[in-house]
Amino acid sequence: ALGPRHAPAGPEGLAGPLGAGGAALAGAAFPLAAVQDVAGFSDEVERFVKPRHGTTTLGFIFQHGVIIAVDSRASQGSYVSSQTVKKVIEINPYMVGTMAGGAADCAFWQRYLGMQCRLYELKNKKRISVGAASKVLSNIMFSYRGMGLVIGSMIAGWDPEGPGLYYVDSDGQRTKGKIFSVGSGSLYAYGVLDAGYKWDLGVEEAVELGQRAIYHAQFRDAVSGGTCSVYHITKDGWQKVRGEDHFDMHYKYFPDPAQHPTTGKPVV
Repeated sequence: ALGPRHAPAGPEGLAGPLGAGGAALAGAAFPLAAVQDVAGFSDEVERFVKPRHGTTTLGFIFQHGVIIAVDSRASQGSYVSSQTVKKVIEINPYMVGTMAGGAADCAFWQRYLGMQCRLYELKNKKRISVGAASKVLSNIMFSYRGMGLVIGSMIAGWDPEGPGLYYVDSDGQRTKGKIFSVGSGSLYAYGVLDAGYKWDLGVEEAVELGQRAIYHAQFRDAVSGGTCSVYHITKDGWQKVRGEDHFDMHYKYFPDPAQHPTTGKPVV
């Protein structure tokens, strides 16, 4: 039988499966495929199934907190399976996570992370920091590396050290930063963010920047769409400040179709 991989210990105060980075959980609760080479088996499955993932999520820190903006489209290959997926998962009143990659993978493990963050709070009589929560998720992802998970997540929140924003993926990578965009539409979103971002943005300016970046990604990326949800995180916790349909945003930004950059002009 194949045993779980060894992973680094979790943050102080977290024991059991979580303290082992999820390795014990991987072996006990989720038995692996009955094959000798699990990684090779996963690669072979991917060649036959050919999963396609599409989304656009972004986050950035500015002087008034953290902005998180996401689309809501889920796709299965070229088929749009849903326009109403909630891609922001509230971990606790001061911290959220975003979904990019496999919807089931992201939803399950971020809700599991929320449970463990609550257990940490009950045991230690204080909220877990954003950095520690992202480390917990990173350790779990490391223990499952090469086993077929597809996750590209941001963990954002506010703790005693101030605002925090981390990127965590299914390879166990964990990166701290001030601006991230994840998903198939991220390159389009980065173009808008790079042009409009500055540290001293006002709250409304920052919310508008996040929404506009998601809109342009939805317009250019076929597998991003649906609605745009924008969250603002401060020392008082997170708050959802906008949730608009893509088509409403399109006609708000370009009420005259002739003014849209993609509108062709007749050539004689």
